[in-house]
Amino acid sequence: MQAGRQDVRRSCVPGLVANGMPEQTIVENPLLTERFPIPFDKIKAEHVVPAIELLLEQMKQRLADLGKSAAPRTYENVLITLDRMTEPLDFAMNVVRHLENVATYPEFRTAYNQIIGPVSQFYTSIPLDPQLWAAIKQVSESKRAQELAPVDKRFLEKTVSNFRRAGADLSEEGKRQLEALDIELTKATTKFAEHVLDATNAFELIVTDERKLAGLPETFRAAARESAKAKGKEGWRFTLHAPSYTPAMTYLDDRAIRQQLWQASNSRATAGEFDNTALILEILRLRNEKARLLGYRDFADLVLENRMAHTGAQAQQFVEDLEQKTRPFFEREIQELIQAGRELGYDEMHPWDVTYISEKLRKARYDFDEEDLRPYFELDRVVAGMFDIFSRIFSVKVIEEPGVPVWDKAVKYYHVIDEESAILLGGFYTDWFPRENKRGGAWMDGLFTGNPDEAEPHLGVIAGNLMPPVGDTPSLLNHREVETIFHEFGHLMHQLLGRVRIRSLASMNVPWDFIELPSQIMENWCMERDALNLFARHYRTGEPIPDDLFTKMKRARNFLSGTAQMRQLGFALVDLKLHREFDATSRGDVMAFARDILARFAPAPLPPHYGMIASFTHLFSSPVAYGAGYYSYKWAEVLDADAFTRFRREGIFNTETGLAYRRHILERGDSDDPAQLYRDFMGRDPDPDALLERLGLLPAA
Repeated sequence: MQAGRQDVRRSCVPGLVANGMPEQTIVENPLLTERFPIPFDKIKAEHVVPAIELLLEQMKQRLADLGKSAAPRTYENVLITLDRMTEPLDFAMNVVRHLENVATYPEFRTAYNQIIGPVSQFYTSIPLDPQLWAAIKQVSESKRAQELAPVDKRFLEKTVSNFRRAGADLSEEGKRQLEALDIELTKATTKFAEHVLDATNAFELIVTDERKLAGLPETFRAAARESAKAKGKEGWRFTLHAPSYTPAMTYLDDRAIRQQLWQASNSRATAGEFDNTALILEILRLRNEKARLLGYRDFADLVLENRMAHTGAQAQQFVEDLEQKTRPFFEREIQELIQAGRELGYDEMHPWDVTYISEKLRKARYDFDEEDLRPYFELDRVVAGMFDIFSRIFSVKVIEEPGVPVWDKAVKYYHVIDEESAILLGGFYTDWFPRENKRGGAWMDGLFTGNPDEAEPHLGVIAGNLMPPVGDTPSLLNHREVETIFHEFGHLMHQLLGRVRIRSLASMNVPWDFIELPSQIMENWCMERDALNLFARHYRTGEPIPDDLFTKMKRARNFLSGTAQMRQLGFALVDLKLHREFDATSRGDVMAFARDILARFAPAPLPPHYGMIASFTHLFSSPVAYGAGYYSYKWAEVLDADAFTRFRREGIFNTETGLAYRRHILERGDSDDPAQLYRDFMGRDPDPDALLERLGLLPAA
């Protein structure tokens, strides 16, 4: 056993052997034992349904026992018991959901779809249990409640609020309606995500004439050739996965190919067997119906009540204020792009031209081609450098651990130790490359939220879809992909460094518009020379980024920053308006509604068939997720731009500053109001202009 590793193993189903479940069944089903690390090599589709059905039986019994207990009602035997009650089911479902995201196959998907309805119904039933609700209210109204420690008082108050918002005060008929709505929402959002994955995988473009690849760097040509070869085809294969799609849109001179790829990407899941149009209407209808049933104006007000924005109106005002401040810069940039397009011979700029023209303009204006940076960003070196930077800042050690069971041979496993106490804080997996059985994008998942102070380490995973190695060439990244890795590692640190004893308030269990601060602040180190010197080395020579190239990169940092900001604001506004203004019951044209909003934020006119929201998994791939919450990215970006000024002032490797950030932000989860956590770290409220200053979007004085 390596230093720092802790093998944690306990049965998820105590007492079930006595209830007729053979002990051998529990031993043979890896989902019925919490293990650290997880035996991913042993988990099969046939384990899913038996394990989850068994755990549901046990969890329902626990819920019934908690509600009808004859013992005097106390904070400890009601609230603390509730906090840990569903842990075995949470663990098993996190593992199953994770595998559905990274290593799905038909039998596994069938099993997953079979259990999501009953699981959703059970979680919905918890706050609807009248006996449990009566017990919680009894504790809340007791004299002891006023004497609780601050973190316990916050947990009690949030539990009461969450139960009310989840329907605890509804009539029996209302509770049945709510349960049915949640089950339907889970099914609809799961189907939406499946359609996006299937529609993405269904598309490929094979190019057989190499002359049509003019402009595409050799790195991407080789990758496209390897992709075709892997499918037994001649030529060069392009897909809608980011490592293939993005460079094609950026560099291919052939306008017709770019148009075909763009149209395929932005009409994914809008027609045919994977059509998500009706599902979007259904999801919006179900969300709004749920909100109305619970007494809220709309879904935005329901989900934002306990977040920093509090209401949909305040979130929308935030977005529209930023839009107003950004628009003059955006409109100027559009004219610059149009003019650059004309110089390339384009009388009119179409959406499939924007990225291509932008890259040409950036190269002309700054003599900077982002591809010049790629040889300096070898994936393994970037990851090792990132570990080095934040190990010294947060006073932790990140240690790779070989031989741990994984779901794909490219996956790696690490554990994290606190340097001062030598406590094992947690472990995590990395899964960087695209596969057809894996969803797109980049993300971080918390597989287990523990309590390291009681020998319960946390567990997480960070995943992406980066350019894989090609032949003898290692995985080489562009700068944006480097930022993405740092971003997801920020989420991971939030998960693994949590030190709150109440699980429901620990780690990433924070308001959604605060959750991106720990991730987005990490991206700042990717623009600091001293940080880059630790990992940005030429993969062949080991030389750092030359000074002139670094200078060009810094000068180009805010290139088209108004356009980039408007893109995100467009997504945020269409999200809020869909959940606040669109009438899904009328079965109106949701694609046209969204397109009309997004057109205001697009640098080129959008065609009638534009249907980006049909693949907008952030909004529609789970019952809540970023629904009515996409604004959180910009909200947290304001926080991160301001918070990084302290690191810049005190030193980007300053351990004292890093530990202050760790103690006040990362460790404390939701143990206090996030606005107060921010004030604890910065000593003041955030400066709302910090983001605009960083992006160069404040008018000249």
